[in-house]
Amino acid sequence: MDTGRKRLGCVGAEVSMQRLSIIALLLVLGACASAPVSRVAPDLFRDQWFAPADEPIDGDAVFALSAPMRSYLAFDIAPQLHAEGPQLGLINALQTGGKLNIEYDSAFTRNAAEAFDARTGNCLSLVILTAALAGQVGLDVQFQEVLGDHVMSRNGDLVFYNGHVNVVLREKLAEKGVKSSANPATVIDFLASRDRRGQQVRSVSRQTVTAMYMNNRAAESMASGKVDNAYWWARAAIKREPRYTATYNTLGLVYRRSGHLQQAAVALEHALALEPANTVAMSNAIPVLRALGREGEAERWSVRLRELQPYPPFHFFDQGRVAMERGDFARASQLFAREIERAAYYHEFHYWLALAYVGLHEPERARDHFKIARDNATTRADAVRYQEAMNSQDRIVRKRREFVGAAR
Repeated sequence: MDTGRKRLGCVGAEVSMQRLSIIALLLVLGACASAPVSRVAPDLFRDQWFAPADEPIDGDAVFALSAPMRSYLAFDIAPQLHAEGPQLGLINALQTGGKLNIEYDSAFTRNAAEAFDARTGNCLSLVILTAALAGQVGLDVQFQEVLGDHVMSRNGDLVFYNGHVNVVLREKLAEKGVKSSANPATVIDFLASRDRRGQQVRSVSRQTVTAMYMNNRAAESMASGKVDNAYWWARAAIKREPRYTATYNTLGLVYRRSGHLQQAAVALEHALALEPANTVAMSNAIPVLRALGREGEAERWSVRLRELQPYPPFHFFDQGRVAMERGDFARASQLFAREIERAAYYHEFHYWLALAYVGLHEPERARDHFKIARDNATTRADAVRYQEAMNSQDRIVRKRREFVGAAR
């Protein structure tokens, strides 16, 4: 799959798209397949129901370079780009310890200029920033979705499916009379700790990535209670790239949150018409159809959903939390482990499994899972919290070993 390509893990973070799927209200953010139809569903939008957004809704600003970004390329790393070439020079600047030194934090999705200014960003922000800088120095940029690489996360009543997209950079040597295939590409993937050899990928367009960004902002607006902003972001995403079907689901949830159930059904049914096996859209459509009295349709989708997804997201995790409340740490550890089998890198699952091991007085195993939680934390605050928990178990392990050593 990666013959002739270099793979680079940068900044110790994930250059990926977060696919937000709200389950109680399921939202989808990030890398998603394009539907075979590009037509926007008729009668989809209801602008009159929503107040104007209190922030700019501008797809053209997503990849736009700010003056500081241009200065950075023209002056700060210009000698490096000249000495090492634009491809290697930019890559080295992006790496930990390089001149840019971007940190990963998933608080919200920034555009390229915002991520550059803050020197931090979530997965999608880092993809956009890397692509914007690479395009400015003349590199060919390709976006790749890593198929089947989805992780769940949750924020309140919002459940997110997190997909993964990386960036492929290549110098445009074809313009110099050299076949482009002779010039090796570099895959920029910020999940360096995970083995991705042999994974299937597919290309996604810049238009789709822009729609992903706008859908992310819609989902984040929903999570923060700004339903009006969420509507305008979702609307703009559909206008930008009608084939990105995740946003129809988001728009349906906006209508549901604002009390417009009939219009929510229109958007969600359109998503299902495009992708009949979309479990996220099904999960959202079923309660809407039931609320509208369309029990027969809701039941048909419920049967189909159980066939495709016998256990909903966080099913075992929630049962594990109940077991923890009962003080049944052994059962809780089993349930958390089952959830980890479905989402191996979700930090919260490892954190709670570690807590179960604390209850079972197994500090070594607790420490190991606190470490995994820390290594996969999506915010600095979570990483600090997990580190502190790991340190406490380290102290217990050391004291236990000292006691055993003294007893001998």
